[in-house]
Amino acid sequence: MLASLLITFRETLEAALVVGIVLGYLSKINKKEMFKNVYYAVGAGIFASILGAVIFNVLSGGFEGRAEEIFEGITMLAGAALLTTMIMWIIGKSDIAVKITKDVDNSLVKKGAIGIFMIVFMAILREGIETVIFLNASVYASGESSLIGAIIGILIAIALSFLLFKGLMKISLKKFFLVTNILLILFAAGLVAHGLHELQEAKLFPVVIEHIWDVNPEVVVDGSYPALHEKGAVGSIFKGLFGYNGNPTLLETIAYWLYLISIIFIWKKKKK
Repeated sequence: MLASLLITFRETLEAALVVGIVLGYLSKINKKEMFKNVYYAVGAGIFASILGAVIFNVLSGGFEGRAEEIFEGITMLAGAALLTTMIMWIIGKSDIAVKITKDVDNSLVKKGAIGIFMIVFMAILREGIETVIFLNASVYASGESSLIGAIIGILIAIALSFLLFKGLMKISLKKFFLVTNILLILFAAGLVAHGLHELQEAKLFPVVIEHIWDVNPEVVVDGSYPALHEKGAVGSIFKGLFGYNGNPTLLETIAYWLYLISIIFIWKKKKK
């Protein structure tokens, strides 16, 4: 649940920031008549995202057995790739507001109202489609429903956005993105490991060593799982949020740490 909450909170807040920055800049340059285009774009973006979610779930429901394992594995790897792209994009932008206002200026000159509509629509659609993929990848990785966490994340992001735009609260977006980037990197590393595990289950990759360690406590006599078991109360939280696995294969472990080391290296280079 925490993973889905983090995902929808981050994605919704990013979308809200784009909308807020566009509205604020339009107001600043006395283009309030363009507000309606922003509102139409938000509605259209949400509708298109919901449609994308329905199509994705219909398609994913048609797989069974090995095909299902392959689909889930690819979805998790795709989710990790998208997360990585999003994180690297944020790291590479020193001031997102400046970029968005420049895009608004260019759109007003070249395309007018349609340009403003497309900026907001594409931002909402991008965040929406990413959310669909991330949430499904999270469910495949943790085996738990993500709906409640996703809804809570959206509501918190909307409430926080309202407080920020009304000037009732101030936060350092730089620190916010730093913390969420770290959490999302760990989540993405887990998706990479779990995705490869599914592809191993589908016999697309060899299982060289099935379990390089096994720290899962023994299942209780009544069939319940101890708290620190990967399916237990605590272990399942770490599994969903950080990709924790009590008995990983060799390939999973290598992929997890190779991903983390690579991202840290790239992050440091971008910061220079």
